[in-house]
Amino acid sequence: MSVRGVVRHQEWTLQPDREPDAEPTSYAMQCAVCGETSPVHGDYSAPQDWVLAHGGRNPSHHTYREIITRPWRAWWKP
Repeated sequence: MSVRGVVRHQEWTLQPDREPDAEPTSYAMQCAVCGETSPVHGDYSAPQDWVLAHGGRNPSHHTYREIITRPWRAWWKP
């Protein structure tokens, strides 16, 4: 018995998943100084509020990263 494989070139396409059953986009902020991260939220304003509170508690922390988790879909082009 032998194993046979079929290889075919197939072009893919990729786009953000906007289907009704897609996971929601989520947002968080991370302090680049200490690494502390805000809670993940479905709206970008809550993590931004966390930055202001964190900066108030830590006056030398001025640099932050935005972390966005967005669902994507990939499929073969017809």
